[in-house]
Amino acid sequence: MELLESTLGEMLENWAYKTPEKDFIVYPDRNLRFTYAEFNHRVDEMAKGLLYIGIKPGDKVGIWAKNVPDWTTLMFATAKIGAVLVTINTNYKLAEIEYLLKNADVNTLCLIDGYRDSDYVDMIFQLVPELKEQQRGSLKSEKFPMLKNVVFIGPKKHRGMFNTTELLLLGSHVDDAELEAVKEKLNYHDVINMQYTSGTTGFPKGVMLSHHNILNNGYATGQCMNYTQDDRLLVCVPLFHCFGCVLAVCAIVSHGATLVFTDEFDPLLVMASVQKEKCTALYGVPTMFIAELNHPMFDMFDLSSLRTGIMAGALCPIETMNEVMTKMHMKDIIIVYGLTETSPGMTATRTHNTAEVKATTVGYEYPNVEVKIVNHETGETCKPGEQGEICCRGYNVMKGYYNNPEATKKAIDQEGWLHSGDLAVKTKEGFYKITGRIKDMIIRGGENIYPREIENYLYRLPQIETVEVVGVPSPKYGEAVGAFVKLKNNTKLSEEEIQDFCRGKIARFKIPKYIFFVNKFPITASGKIQKYKLSQLSVELCREKGITII
Repeated sequence: MELLESTLGEMLENWAYKTPEKDFIVYPDRNLRFTYAEFNHRVDEMAKGLLYIGIKPGDKVGIWAKNVPDWTTLMFATAKIGAVLVTINTNYKLAEIEYLLKNADVNTLCLIDGYRDSDYVDMIFQLVPELKEQQRGSLKSEKFPMLKNVVFIGPKKHRGMFNTTELLLLGSHVDDAELEAVKEKLNYHDVINMQYTSGTTGFPKGVMLSHHNILNNGYATGQCMNYTQDDRLLVCVPLFHCFGCVLAVCAIVSHGATLVFTDEFDPLLVMASVQKEKCTALYGVPTMFIAELNHPMFDMFDLSSLRTGIMAGALCPIETMNEVMTKMHMKDIIIVYGLTETSPGMTATRTHNTAEVKATTVGYEYPNVEVKIVNHETGETCKPGEQGEICCRGYNVMKGYYNNPEATKKAIDQEGWLHSGDLAVKTKEGFYKITGRIKDMIIRGGENIYPREIENYLYRLPQIETVEVVGVPSPKYGEAVGAFVKLKNNTKLSEEEIQDFCRGKIARFKIPKYIFFVNKFPITASGKIQKYKLSQLSVELCREKGITII
């Protein structure tokens, strides 16, 4: 695969010229559609509006919103003027948004009214009270000296804020030549996207990604699924995450195909949208696919247009993979593995791989990307079957962490290898299997225990829908093994039955000492289960049950 040497804006303009009347973005629930030509025009007006309010190349533009239509407009508009789009987790609360605005040096914050139980407008007025007193465009905030503008995404008016309707209008008064002059100075190696790592340990870090990083990673992802211009992808994963803005948006725009959106994940809306728009591809984490398959109205929808898609973010039970490939017609579904720091795709299965390969491995290297497994203590390359840290080198490796050269140096070695922090093995056939995180490793009385290994074994129990194995703080052993189990509907299983299932099959010290049955898991906005919260929860649950942890 030849690498694309293009900016994000140039890629959009290419298709707007070649296929102006083709659907690019569709929101079926409100019958909103933009062709490539219409969307490119809207992007240009928005880009000029951003120039009008003083945004310059390199300025940081934060976006705090679910998958609303103008999320994508702002993604392309900032790229066209060389600004850096800082994508913000929709679940962030006051302390987290305060940290990010300061750490990222955000110049302009674009937001919606709120999400779930969070009122974004109220939160920003709490943090920046000056908005209510000062003129728009000349904000001087004591707490955030870099912040100059706040933009509300939508037509509503709020004190001290511009809104996107006004930006489009302001943009229409800016000469096209001004935008062209800015575009001429862009380079496809410029940073245009900054995403914050989840920060499950320590403070989140801003990952700097360029046009070259994300456009090529999106293109390679599409190639792994055999995308053509005829594909229509249903996007229900969040755009603030690489899964949405790279594996979805960049994969589609690089193939001249169509994006079909839902604002957020709702299994009913997803299935209705697939049927209405005859989508050929669907993305999600395993829990999303499970929610669709188990929905009581699943059989009412015609999903036969589906062919491919991506499952990522967590291990997929083989049974679920088989159901997705048969009941949902997604025989060409692939698994993608990577990190925000690798734009994100590092390895992937391919359409022709078996259900077992897709459920038990993360495939092999992306095109133009090198992957190796090293002993994380000695740095030596591991042989097939030996566990070590999975590392990556190639066009997809981030430019670094924003304003954090020390962390960048720790993550990327002198030879350009990005160290993932994930443990993996390479099979004799050349497939990679992720076996856990170095930081998730449980150390019980000096024994190293890898949760993924135990989880894989427990998934053999047909009653288990989801299982997460974590370290339970133990005064005697340092850590004990705990398992959080969610059972499938209408099934029963006891703690003793799970432990009996393990006896004689896995080492005694790996058998879960503490088992907790739960109905849901603490998850990030991108759908990943937060193991560190489960470790904390295990102590509380033991206390509630009167169990003494030994």
